[in-house]
Amino acid sequence: MIPLRYRATLIADATMLSLVMVSAPAHAQIAVFDATNFSQNVLTAARELQQVNNEIQSLENQATMLINEAKNLASLPYSSLAQLDQSVTQTQQLLSQAQNIGYDVTTIDQAFTQVYPQSYTSTTSSSQLESDAQTRWENARASYQDAMNVQAGVVQNLATTHAQIDALISSSQSAEGALQTSQAGNQMLAIQSGQLADLTALVAAQGRAQALAGASDAEAQEQAQAQLNQFLTTGAGYQPQPVEMFHQQ
Repeated sequence: MIPLRYRATLIADATMLSLVMVSAPAHAQIAVFDATNFSQNVLTAARELQQVNNEIQSLENQATMLINEAKNLASLPYSSLAQLDQSVTQTQQLLSQAQNIGYDVTTIDQAFTQVYPQSYTSTTSSSQLESDAQTRWENARASYQDAMNVQAGVVQNLATTHAQIDALISSSQSAEGALQTSQAGNQMLAIQSGQLADLTALVAAQGRAQALAGASDAEAQEQAQAQLNQFLTTGAGYQPQPVEMFHQQ
């Protein structure tokens, strides 16, 4: 049996040892792997990476949109306006060079009053009738020549129109934006308008020639009637006279 004195000593030593063990810091600890925390961190990093990818894709879409807008605002590199203006101007010059009676209402009225009268009086001289007939013939001849000049100009414009259409088709096929496509279509319509202008000029020139020729024919009939009336009414007219066919011996 442990004596009481020794028992008290042991209890005191055990108490001190326990206090030392409790108060002493733990210098060595065992590392523990937390799988739940790790998986959460991986998911968070994946979400952040996806967000970054979405932002990059959004920037790429915006850049593509800006590029497309720039293409839509780009002008067509080819323009047929200058050549079209030149063709129309050439046709207008041919029409303005109409000889004798041009495309002017006042000039036409004066010419028809002087050279294409509705009727001739009985006092109109033969020289005046002959002069008017000569003038009408010259007007008809000049109008046919003018019509042929316009026809030649329209035929010459066909080659230019063909080249313009080829260039526009080529440009429209390589058009990158809406503006270029629209401009190509507008220029094609302008070329068609130029062709219609040529056809209008051609019809006008041919109609002028036909009108002057018809007026000349109508006036020739009036002049023939006037000359016949003058022949029948001038002087005593024809008086029958006895004619002796054979001399009597």
